[in-house]
Amino acid sequence: PRPGHADLPGVIKYLRRDARDILERASARETASRVAAGAVARCLLEQFGVKITGHVVSIGPVRASELAGSVEPAELDARSEASLVRCADPEASDGMVTAIDQAKSSGDSLGGVFEVVVWGLPPGLGSHVTWDRKLDGRLAAALMSLQSVKGVEIGLGFEAACRPGSEVHDQIYYEPGRGFFRRTNRAGGLEGGMTNGECLIIRAAMKPIATLYRPLETVDLVTRKAHRASVERSDTCAVPAGAVIGEALVAFELAVAWLEKFSGDSLEEVRRNYRAYLEQVARY
Repeated sequence: PRPGHADLPGVIKYLRRDARDILERASARETASRVAAGAVARCLLEQFGVKITGHVVSIGPVRASELAGSVEPAELDARSEASLVRCADPEASDGMVTAIDQAKSSGDSLGGVFEVVVWGLPPGLGSHVTWDRKLDGRLAAALMSLQSVKGVEIGLGFEAACRPGSEVHDQIYYEPGRGFFRRTNRAGGLEGGMTNGECLIIRAAMKPIATLYRPLETVDLVTRKAHRASVERSDTCAVPAGAVIGEALVAFELAVAWLEKFSGDSLEEVRRNYRAYLEQVARY
């Protein structure tokens, strides 16, 4: 069994002697179907001007400059698509490629962080009323369900725990014709389990792939003697793929929340309900 994988807890739980019974079912290949479903969800959201982009912000020790909120959706997406590692910062992208090559040559693997940014969401998706309707919890659960993800943060995320409240919370302003707005977006577009009308920014941290070509120490399932972990087919870094999957997972959860809020039996009815809600928001 490989350290960091489902192998050992899986064979113990299901009383199997062959770790392959576990590792094949635990494979991230299952996300292909979720990406397909997320693509359909994205098509729905695009009908209402919602834009979603996932990009890599770090791989191993290399970190990109902060871009979310400072560039237009189309530009961020174009920069990401032009990169071999889906990083919108060209200089950092080159550094990430180099880091991956070095890890591969030494039989190691690398993790990193990807970010999903969503523009065009109205305030009020999700709810504060019960724990299971809070949109931040649902988005975090979706991303944590992705293989290798070990942490999720929204907006400032863990950094918020290190700052005083005056440097964490986004002050609220009002202008006639513009309505309520904020000059900062440290909350990442979510407050109290609901979207607040600002850009949604959510990040996920992926650990390095568990299969190493320089195998880690483990124990043989039959003999119970010290052994080296099995070497399965493996990439060196899956973070760029994680960014694509993350887009789909976020799109799916947002589409569910969208239909909860603006539900209808046809797209036209959903549009009508959405327009009526925007008029309600403008009148408030």
